[in-house]
Amino acid sequence: MNETEGFVSDISLPEVKERVLIDHPQSLAMVRRLKKTTNARLGVGRAGDRYKTETLLKFRADHAIAQDAVWTDIDETLIDEMGFYKVQTLVENKEEYVRRPDRGRIFSDETMEAIKRDCLHEPDVQLVVADGLSGFAINANLKDIYAIMMDGFQEKGYRVGTPIFVRYSRVATMDKISEALGATVTIQLIGERPGLATGESMSVYMAYEASSKKPESQRTVVSNIYEQGIPPLEAGAQVVHLTEVLMREKKSGVDLKI
Repeated sequence: MNETEGFVSDISLPEVKERVLIDHPQSLAMVRRLKKTTNARLGVGRAGDRYKTETLLKFRADHAIAQDAVWTDIDETLIDEMGFYKVQTLVENKEEYVRRPDRGRIFSDETMEAIKRDCLHEPDVQLVVADGLSGFAINANLKDIYAIMMDGFQEKGYRVGTPIFVRYSRVATMDKISEALGATVTIQLIGERPGLATGESMSVYMAYEASSKKPESQRTVVSNIYEQGIPPLEAGAQVVHLTEVLMREKKSGVDLKI
């Protein structure tokens, strides 16, 4: 007897998307090749004018994961173990964070003064970790990518500032921190807004002399960081390389030609 007999397969597993559900594809090999190139829902077939049951269940499972990612908090025991300085934006709770993105870009005067008082000034590299719209992303990727980045920065002799964790943060908090501390390159790791491919994807935003007076186009971005996308170890190496480029060229974002 098959050990899985009588059990329903886990519809949330990534390999479920690899199955071709078209009843009679003209070229099964071609459909399989196409599915390997993207996380989009290709080759799902249909039952009349509706999705097949397996396709619908997979969609609903992925949607639930995306919702959970937004409402799940970062495991702050990891943040504490890694020695991050912790601050919070004007947002008071997760519900307000979702409803008021503007407040997630701003610190109180007291918090800004604390950052200036307690954190290292004029670092070559300032690291910021932000929860963003996926707690899953930081929980899954931070430890590996942080270790690779720190090893790379040490090898290159960069002066790394006090690592800062920002609760209820949007991307623009990196600009406020950069201005307060006079950082040369500011790097923010933040949970991406989850789609229906994964709830664990993280982005890294980088800027040379980041400032709230500059446009959004000042940022250089590495995105889609998770096990099935850009693995965190590989992404960490990319960030170290890009930091070296930003330092050399003294620019970032659309002004940087690489």
